[in-house]
Amino acid sequence: MRGRWSAVVVHASLALCCFILAAPVLLALLFSTQTPGQIFSYPPTFALGSAMAENYRIAWTQFHLGRYMLNSFYIAIAVTAGKTVISFFSALVLVYLRFPLKSWVFAFILLTLMMPTEIIIVALFDLVTGLGWSNSYTALIVPFLASATGTFLFRQHFLQIPFSLIDAARIDGAGPLRFAWNILLPMSMNVIAALGVIQFVYMWNQYLWPLIVIHDNERQVIQIGLRMMSGGQDATNWGIVMAGAVITLLPSLVVFFLLQEQFSRGFSLSQEK
Repeated sequence: MRGRWSAVVVHASLALCCFILAAPVLLALLFSTQTPGQIFSYPPTFALGSAMAENYRIAWTQFHLGRYMLNSFYIAIAVTAGKTVISFFSALVLVYLRFPLKSWVFAFILLTLMMPTEIIIVALFDLVTGLGWSNSYTALIVPFLASATGTFLFRQHFLQIPFSLIDAARIDGAGPLRFAWNILLPMSMNVIAALGVIQFVYMWNQYLWPLIVIHDNERQVIQIGLRMMSGGQDATNWGIVMAGAVITLLPSLVVFFLLQEQFSRGFSLSQEK
């Protein structure tokens, strides 16, 4: 009986935590269906409103969310693919190749995780401007291609793979690239999926750097588009803004749900024997 009550308490606590975490999204979903009068009514109305179709139609057509989402999707896919490739091969070098000061190189890579992007924005902006990349997709893609997180994840994964596979590959006449393509890559799909989810969501939520380096609205990303929605109205209609926020959430949610199983396995600390 005591064990049953303990299980009930644990499950209730977890359900409460899930509700607290999901509350902002649920409120955004409700407000996206309401008129300003319903949103600011007292007492508040926690029910679907009467302006759902109108709010979503205005958010999509009048504020051009489709164009901004296409820009963000292109940038997020390019960065995710580039980061995955670079992280894969950098971890391959750190694990399987011998060179002086290898441990120090890895330590330096880890130290970059402690450096927020914001503190290098001025120097990065000067570099991008000097290269002539300002106001271009290149400025949004190239600076984010290196990933200490991806290198760390791949390195830890490679260390769990028996080194006897290398000897077997050498006996079969496989070179480094063939070993990476035929053996390491198929065994790393869970890590690739986990890194893909992290990097896609990270790039999809980019705000500060695009705000600084992009001046043409045609090239702006979706987070800036959302900011334009709240600032482009004489009197902010939060129902329309929340509708835009809900639309913006969908691509990240789709990517996560499609890769959630591989995402969980990619961060698993256990290894099947």
